[in-house]
Order: sequence, then structure tokens, then C-alpha cells
Amino acid sequence: MKLLEAKQELDDGEVLQHAMAEVAAAIADPSRVSMLCALMDGRAWTATELSAVADIAPSTASAHLNKLLSGQLISCLSQGRHRYYRLAGRGIASLLETLMGVSMARTPQVKTSAPVHLRKARTCYDHLAGEIAVELYAFMTEAGWFIPEKESLSATGITRFAEIGAVLAPRSKRKEACGCLDWSERRMHLGGNAGAAMLKAFEQNGWIERVPGYREVRFTSPGEQALFHFFNVKLK
Repeated sequence: MKLLEAKQELDDGEVLQHAMAEVAAAIADPSRVSMLCALMDGRAWTATELSAVADIAPSTASAHLNKLLSGQLISCLSQGRHRYYRLAGRGIASLLETLMGVSMARTPQVKTSAPVHLRKARTCYDHLAGEIAVELYAFMTEAGWFIPEKESLSATGITRFAEIGAVLAPRSKRKEACGCLDWSERRMHLGGNAGAAMLKAFEQNGWIERVPGYREVRFTSPGEQALFHFFNVKLK
């Protein structure tokens, strides 16, 4: 019986190892990495748009997308004659964000050459990232918006979120309010259910606008005022 159990554990381990190798192989190409980074904005993209981002021919993009699909890193949505691609879920987005952080740690010089507009403010799938997001998280932490040991909003945080119109998704299985390591700043920004709710509120309030074609977001004039009023953060 013990031999059978040991063999089962070995088989399970081999299956996991092969699955991990397949995921790594799916990511291990600069063109596919470019596509995945573009999809980190949380929206669905066409193959044509992704081929432009990766600077490759549409026929080549198709082969790369099939590789990502087979690796279950992305999903495909069909609407009429059009097909749209997006990340397979928040878990994939978290994996990519973690990989970015590891990559930045291995190559510190990238810090100075990374696009300034992306370092300032961008989306991390369904929440805000970048320099401003890190400042927001630091302020909220210092002001007691969170209960760190529970990774949830405090009474103060619940009140403040209501003031900015941020509504948490009900019955979510995600952590309510957790830190997410920012790959460009090497500090935390707000992730989880609260992070997604805050980004959605910022958009609905007209405080930010997305830059067409990529993850960058820009704060509007009302957004700049709101940053200072609610978070004591000034845009530089």
C-alpha cells in the first residue's frame, strides 16, 4: 500500500512539473510576453491589435495566440465574426505581475529605462498600479483604512470607500484588501476586491481616463483634485 501511495505522489509530482514547464514554455517568448503585458489592462483585444503591440505579422500572432491558449494563459471570446482575447483570469495577472517584480529585481538598470508614463499610473489587470497607486496605498495604510492581519477594510476604510463611491463586489472569494507588489516601484499598491472597486470608482467618477491601446491611465483635472482631497496626494 505504501509503495502505491509513494508512486501516486510521484506521478502527481510529475504531472505538476510538466504543467509548470508548459506554462513557462508558453511565456518564454518576447512576442508572447508583449501580448500578455498588453492584456494586463483587463480588456479584451483582437489578434490584429495584439500583433501590432508585439510588432509581428498577423499570421505569426495567430501562432503565438494558439500557444497561449493551449497553455491556458488566455481565453478567446467570439462575437459574430470577431474574436477577442483576454487573460484567463486574475491568477494569470498575479503571476505576470510577480514575474515582472522578479525580473526587475534581477535587472535593476531597467528601473531607469522603463517608460515614465507606465511608472506613473497604469492598470494591473483590474486595479491601479504605478507610482501614484503606491502613494495611495501608503496613505490608506497610515490613515488606518485597513485591518492588516485580516487583509480587510477597517471601519474607517469602509466609510472612506463609501465617500468615493467604491463598492466591493459581494460574495467575492478574493482577499478584501491586500497589498500587491508593484513591479516598477518595488513597493505595495492596493489589490484584491478593494483594489478593483477603487479603480472602477475612479473610472466612473471621471477621475482617470485610459490611454487607448495600452495599460497607461491618466488622471483628469477632477481626478487630481480628488487625489488631494481624499488621499492627500499631489501629482508631480
